Amino acid sequence: MNIDTTNLAIIKQLRNGRKSYKKIAEELSLSENTVRTRVHKLMRQGILEVSGMVDPQTIDGHGVVMVGVKLQTMDLVKKGEEFSKIKGVVSVSVVTGRFDLILVVLLKPGFGLLEFYTEEVSKIKDVQSVETFVVYKSYNLNVPYVLE
Repeated sequence: MNIDTTNLAIIKQLRNGRKSYKKIAEELSLSENTVRTRVHKLMRQGILEVSGMVDPQTIDGHGVVMVGVKLQTMDLVKKGEEFSKIKGVVSVSVVTGRFDLILVVLLKPGFGLLEFYTEEVSKIKDVQSVETFVVYKSYNLNVPYVLE
């Protein structure tokens, strides 16, 4: 799909995911049906996702860590997919530099770093080493609530 200036303008308007198609249409001088059709097409093609996000700093006992993972294998995509499915993982990125993967992980009372490493990461083979970066303060870090 072509991401033209109209699609980008609609996506920018959806930073507030509760904004109505009617309001977006008015602000962009489009028809409501055009906005609805484009949003649905962007979603079907996996370009756009509208979801509820939380600021973990505002929820008692919750926090975020970033984890650098060094692997013993070069099958980075497969390992990235494996990590993306374990409890607490918000996102996984295959990266350059001293790590192979960078994870963003959401923690809560009863599911802290110890549980994340002993119950989740320990299931994944070919992990050479990990380094944890605790987020003490963040700006604009909102994440989907992935914990049960």
